[in-house]
Amino acid sequence: MSAGLKAVVLAAGEGMRMRPLTYTRPKVMLPIANRPILEHALLEGVKAGIEEYIFVIGYYGDTVRGYFGSGERWGVKIDYVTQREQLGTANALDVAKELLDGSFIVLNGDVVVQADDIARVAAGGSTTMSVIEVQNPAHLGVVRVDGDRVVAIYEKVAEPPTNLVNAGLYLLTADIFAAVSRTKRSPRGEYEITDSLELMIEEGQAIRCQHLDSWLDLTYPWQLLDANEAMLAGLEPQSQGDVEEGVVIRGPVSIGKGTVVRSGSYLEGPIVIGDGCRIGPHCYIRPATAIGDGCHIGSAVEVKNCIIMRGTNIPHHNYVGDSVIGEGCNLGAGTKVANLRLDREDVMVGNIDSGRRKLGAIIGDDVEVGINAAIDVGSLVGNGTWIAPGAVAGGILLPDSRVF
Repeated sequence: MSAGLKAVVLAAGEGMRMRPLTYTRPKVMLPIANRPILEHALLEGVKAGIEEYIFVIGYYGDTVRGYFGSGERWGVKIDYVTQREQLGTANALDVAKELLDGSFIVLNGDVVVQADDIARVAAGGSTTMSVIEVQNPAHLGVVRVDGDRVVAIYEKVAEPPTNLVNAGLYLLTADIFAAVSRTKRSPRGEYEITDSLELMIEEGQAIRCQHLDSWLDLTYPWQLLDANEAMLAGLEPQSQGDVEEGVVIRGPVSIGKGTVVRSGSYLEGPIVIGDGCRIGPHCYIRPATAIGDGCHIGSAVEVKNCIIMRGTNIPHHNYVGDSVIGEGCNLGAGTKVANLRLDREDVMVGNIDSGRRKLGAIIGDDVEVGINAAIDVGSLVGNGTWIAPGAVAGGILLPDSRVF
């Protein structure tokens, strides 16, 4: 267990590659299975026995502070420090320095690791970096090891020399701050923990590596769907709402307080539905779907493998599959979201291969869609966009776009 250790949780960044979802919230507050990414990380830390946390916040930091408060709801103590400029992970440590004494855990707030892995890293006793092998390390920091020691760190290089990547979980000692003080800006203009650790390696200090059993990498918005599916796999069924006679429920389904599921609806779990929702009548909600608080999924609507954020309405004769939809959206009657290319190849988002054969749309907050509109596969729809009745929208749409 990790009792006695503090954890510094890095939660200051925007997450630009998650746009349009991060225009109005930090990446760490994006929902998976109706909880922010950061809450999943915190819950695993709690299971590992960590009771004191320092959240480094910045971009939309009040959103983080407002949700987590002092940590009382989770039985822990949370302090906050603000990184006023996004100057990198080493700078974030420097901001938190005054609240630290001795060894401490560092955890990226936008990744989810398991409690057992956190406990193993914490038990290392000396400076430790977590690593995990991945199939495609192109956009990640790559690590070269010799036995149980890290011998080199490569930050997002064009041709990664290994498939072993930095998983963003560390045990650090007070020695890190001497290295942080000598760390120079990276080519990205930031002060990086990995550069600080490289300085320590060059000086002959041992950096232990700890292989993780599991890790959720969340770089692009469509990866939220994989994480959502993984998190829902262990869902405990419960109903705190009103389920009318004639509703069919198959598999684990969680229904929040004040939610009404009307007759004729077919719910095929795992599904999580938040508080105060209106579901049905006669809708079909398919597996791996998370519906936030205050949503309306109405008559003759089919939803499959989606994250639908709070206050969004999908009320009449709609199909939405393999999509992430932001807060406060409204899809007019007959709106369809395509999720499969005719040639059955992987869906491209702009010039990025999503690696997914099925992917619908990533839709920001407050998007209004007129009746009988269609949204093409792999679309990114910016906040505040209007899509006119009967229009076909596709590609990357900037915030406040108008599609006719």
